[in-house]
This record gives sequence, C-alpha cells and structure tokens, in this order.
Amino acid sequence: MASPVASVQNVCMFQVDDVDDEDSMTMEENLDSTAAIEEVSESPEHSDAFIVSSEVVVREVPTKLERATTSDACQSRDLSEIAVSSLKPSPSVNANLESFDPTPSPVHRLNGSANSDNSAALIEEAWENLRKSIVFYKGAPVGTLAALDHSVEALNYNQVFVRDFFPSGLAYLMKGDAQPEIVKNFLLKTLHLQGWEKRIDNFTLGEGVMPASFMVMPDTERGKDTLIADFGASAIGRVAPVDSGFWWIILLRSYTKSTRDHTLCEMPEMQRGIRLILNLCLADGFDTFPTLLCADGCSMIDRRMGIYGYPIEIQALFFLALRCARQMLKPENGGKELMERIDKRITALSYHIRTYYWLDFPQLNNIYRYRTEEYSHTAVNKFNVIPESIPDWVFDFMPLTGGYFIGNVSPARMDFRWFLIGNCIAILSSLATQQQATAIMELIEKRWELLIGEMPLKISYPALESHEWRIVTGCDPKNTRWSYHNGGSWPVLLWLFTAACIKSGKPHIAKKAIEQIEARISKDGWPEYYDGKKGLYIGKQARKLQTWSISGYLVAKMMIENPSNLLMISLEEDKKIAKPKLTRSVSWPRDSS
Repeated sequence: MASPVASVQNVCMFQVDDVDDEDSMTMEENLDSTAAIEEVSESPEHSDAFIVSSEVVVREVPTKLERATTSDACQSRDLSEIAVSSLKPSPSVNANLESFDPTPSPVHRLNGSANSDNSAALIEEAWENLRKSIVFYKGAPVGTLAALDHSVEALNYNQVFVRDFFPSGLAYLMKGDAQPEIVKNFLLKTLHLQGWEKRIDNFTLGEGVMPASFMVMPDTERGKDTLIADFGASAIGRVAPVDSGFWWIILLRSYTKSTRDHTLCEMPEMQRGIRLILNLCLADGFDTFPTLLCADGCSMIDRRMGIYGYPIEIQALFFLALRCARQMLKPENGGKELMERIDKRITALSYHIRTYYWLDFPQLNNIYRYRTEEYSHTAVNKFNVIPESIPDWVFDFMPLTGGYFIGNVSPARMDFRWFLIGNCIAILSSLATQQQATAIMELIEKRWELLIGEMPLKISYPALESHEWRIVTGCDPKNTRWSYHNGGSWPVLLWLFTAACIKSGKPHIAKKAIEQIEARISKDGWPEYYDGKKGLYIGKQARKLQTWSISGYLVAKMMIENPSNLLMISLEEDKKIAKPKLTRSVSWPRDSS
C-alpha cells in the first residue's frame, strides 16, 4: 500500500545542533534498543530559524510492531489479557483503584466481537485511520499526525503535537495487543528535543520547556531524516506551550503503569527531564498563590480566550503532573529536595483550588452577598471580587445541587465559565474531593443539553458574544460564538469525560455520550470540532480525519469496556492532603432546580 504523505507549507521552525553531552548520547543509545533512532542530523549553516517545504513520511504501522523488544512484549502481556466482554462494576470516587482487579477473559477483545456490528465496524475504521496517521523517524514510529485531511492546506496539522499525541499514546497502550513501542519512542524523542536551545528572536526560553510539536523531514538525497521542533515561535500568538511538559510527564507515568517497565522512567536522562520541567514550575518568585501564572494560548485553548492568569486547565494538569512526577522521581541528584518541594506545593495547590475555585449554590450565594474593600486576614472576600461582576447566566446555570471549578481566580476577577478539561482532570487527579467529583457529575447530568448537547463535548460554556467577544478574543474570526474554543464541541474530550465518569461511579453518563458520537462521527468524517449551541454543525474550519478525535473515541471505548484501563491515567486521593472546610450543596434539597 502506498504511504500517504502530507505537505509542509512554508512552516517557520527551529533546528539546532544536537546536544553533545553524555546524557544525550546515553538517551539515544536507549532509543536504539527499539528502533535505531539516532541523533538528529546536521543543522542548517549557522542559522536558528529557516523555512522548509517538503514532506512528512507517514507509513502504515504493522499489525504488530515487529521491533518491540522481548521485555516490552512480556510487560504488556498482562494488559492484553484483561480485556472483558461486558462492563464491570465501575469504581466510585471513594474506592481504591489500586485494588480494582479485573478478571481476565480470553473470550473477547476490546475491538472485537463483543461490540455490536456497527460499533465493531466503527472501531475497525478508527484503528485503520489511526494507523495511517503514524509518523516514522528512521524506520521507527515516533508519533501521530494531528490530522490527515488532504483537502485543505496542511498548516501545522501535519506535525506531531505533544498534547494531541496523548490520547493516541493511550490508545496503543490500552489496545488488546498493546503496542507500547510508539509511546516509548515518542517519550525519548521529545525528551531529546527538550535539550535543544530554544530561542525566539533574541530571547532564550527555559531549559525545561518541551516542544509544542515536531516534524520529521526526509532528506532523500542523503537518505536521512531530520527533526524540526516548534517551541512556540510558529504558534498562534507565539506562546510557549505550558501544558506540553505536563502531558509528557503524565504519559510517562501511563507508560510505566501499563507496561510495568520502570527502566524507562528511571533512566538518568528521564529523571533529568522531569526535574527540568518541574524546576520551571516550582521556581521561587513574587507569587503569593500556589497556582501557576500563565498567558493566553498556552494550553489546548491556544488562542486568545481570556484565560490569562491562573486557568483551571493548567492548574489541574500541574497538580496531576506533580503527583505523577512524585511517583517516578528518584532521590539522587537533587530528587529528594524536589520531592519535598512537590509535597509542599500539592498541599497548598489543592487547598487553594478546592477552596477558591469551587462554586456551588451556597458558595454562589456567598459571593452574591460579598462585601468589598475588606482588609487583613479576617477578610471573607479575599480577592476583592465585586458581586456585580457575576454574569447573569450563572444564576440560571447553577442548580441547587451540583457544582464545578470555575475557570480562573485572580485579584478582583472570577471567570465563572465552565471548562471541561480542568474539571475532568481535577477528578482524575483527585484534586477534586469525593464530594466535589460527585457534584461535578450532578451538574453535567442536570445541564446535559447545555454541556453535552447533540455532539459531545463542550470545551467551555457559555460562549463569548457581541462586545464581550470583541474585547476578550480580539475579534478572533475562528473563535466566534459557539465555535472552536468559544463554546465549540470537541469529540476528543470523550476519553477524558469517560475516565472522569468511571472514576466517579457514573459510567452510564459516558455510555450515553459515546452513543451520541457513534451515531454521527464517522459519517461526518471524524472532524476536529462541531459548532452551534448543541454541536449540530461540523466546525466551519474543522479538519476531517482529526487524529485525536479518532483516538479519543477509541480510548473511551476501551475504558468503558474495561474500566481497569483507568489505572493508567487516574490517581487516588492523597490522604496526607488536608481537605478544606466547604459549604456543600448536599445540605440543600436533592431535587434539581
């Protein structure tokens, strides 16, 4: 079969000489153990930036990756044997997932005859499309393209994005015949790119910054592949990706949990990479909050959407990455000191988010009655939020029972918008308490038409409109009301939503969302996002065959059919972290408003 290719249209990126230190050489030698991936070939002559126009090599992955090592195969054997044909009782938020021991069943596979004919055909189609998206570097799979839509200009959709690859990596780890090689190669290659010098104009970024994306450029004349990485210089708004390093740490922990292979995360190079990322985030400064200060466009919402400050998505990812890193760090080479800093930070961060970001009916009523200009430690309105700044829609949106983490909190500002990613990650990381996780699910059920609609799932609610849209987004023509990040519906979020539902003991909610997606997504060509209040319309600029829409569906299916897969991305509550005293909506009548 001919290999599909995707054109690169004059994308401005960085390519610099490889790091020659001993750590980089050791890392590359480890990479050779699976696919003989070597260090990147020569850079352009004395240039930090240059324009390229060529092709990304994309080949169809074999049914079983032939280069997988014997140890990898042994380590993933248990994973391939735990597939079950029916949904097992899902763990509730107060259950210990570590003791969730599924009974092996050799009868059915996750992508086999246990599904209905339509569902099985859809799963087979999804796997076929995912295989076509794989990018190879020197003969070994190192990631998946963002999209395979050749009907429109490629732009940056023909690159391997760190955040986009995360659900693809989970899909290959959860697969009945698990294929961890691509995940291992991706982790090693992005770690190698972290070591590059990162310069934008005359300014050098921090050493620990992970790339937003990378591209494989084949040199047919010399028969060599070249890597080109983007650290934000080519991104919309030229913002470095704060979330890339967090997704990388979380995926490393997922790989370790899935394969039970600790040799990768214990490599000195891996340990150093984790430390570099955390040192950026844990550095002392002028902050009086434990949250992480971020600019607009630094996460999945990579355009101006008014999330500057302390967005819930980044704070939840930060918390999850800290806990994952805490499990993998070794005490040598400063690791012990870093572990102590992590312990202090997660304690402060959890208290801050659980207390000041949480909104339910009683808390909304408290804010509504806030006094302003309070001073000293006795202040109730600690951020001097003006009650008149509460938007009208919040009063109709908030049920008597249920709640959620709002989008942002900073001096004189509370962003009351709902953001799905931050709330679901808060559940998976146990940043949300058991009561808060239950309340989030209650809110979703009671506001299903608003947050889920016809095509799951709303990335944010409500949409910015009219004057507010012009001021907050800068008249962004892509983030118009109920489109893209501005209230658009994203199928990729299905995997995250499903994981949160299972952990909260509500798998039936996820099943309903999965059924809604299955009814349309293949007919619509696996688009990137949908528009409209209910997500009825394919996004006006949405790419078709969007890889993470495909992998998000596969991961959701594999988790709902085998909830033990949740162990790869979920963490249990840390009993050492003190819970704040919260006024909970459970004190109110149980009937919805």
